[in-house]
Amino acid sequence: MKIYGRNAVEEALKSGMTIDRLVVQRDLRDAGANRLIKEAKDRGIKIFFRDRAVLDRECDDKSRHQGFIIEVTDFKYCELQDILDVAEAKGEPPFIVLLDGVEDPHNLGSVIRVAECAGVHGVVIPRHRSVTVNDTVVKVSSGAAAHLPVAKVTNINDAIAELKQKGVWVYAADMDGDDVYNTDLKGAIAFVIGGEGKGVKRLTREMCDGVVSIPMFGMVNSLNASVAAAVVIYEKVRQGRK
Repeated sequence: MKIYGRNAVEEALKSGMTIDRLVVQRDLRDAGANRLIKEAKDRGIKIFFRDRAVLDRECDDKSRHQGFIIEVTDFKYCELQDILDVAEAKGEPPFIVLLDGVEDPHNLGSVIRVAECAGVHGVVIPRHRSVTVNDTVVKVSSGAAAHLPVAKVTNINDAIAELKQKGVWVYAADMDGDDVYNTDLKGAIAFVIGGEGKGVKRLTREMCDGVVSIPMFGMVNSLNASVAAAVVIYEKVRQGRK
């Protein structure tokens, strides 16, 4: 898997993930570039200096590599229990986001970025009919994918059942639910975010302890998955800070 862009490369270097090689644009001389190169050298990573045209060919979006591309081993997913263990190690009630059929890598990357910034302990995605953590996801996450556990499960409903058994309250973020701002979100909470244009599946909604919705006041009555996730995640954060 390739990761490109200075921020994403820097976060990958900090994370300690296995890096096969670093490709650097040959003519970079600024302090930030020198710092990244030194960090890679200190870790013993193979560095290749190439003309910009070479990096442009290796990158799907040539405007975004910013002179740096690294190749890492395939993304390592965790188990749901690993996410619960992270919460326990921090002495915090579990705070988890489950994605029900999100297929846009930009949405997944944005959710991971928001979740990591907000202190979510992990994100759960289904094994099938869902985007995986690919190069685009890592780039959009601005490096957050290197720090936030992501579990891939066979069945989201089974994961919900497991969380409920362990005392986690699970809420679907969907239309026609209770106002999220009037819902008690303190303690152990998991949110289920639905896929683009489809929302949370009916059976999955029924598995949840409740449904929360975001008030809408305009002509458009829906938000994309990553924006909806950001709103409910930070409402949970807000309530926890009271």
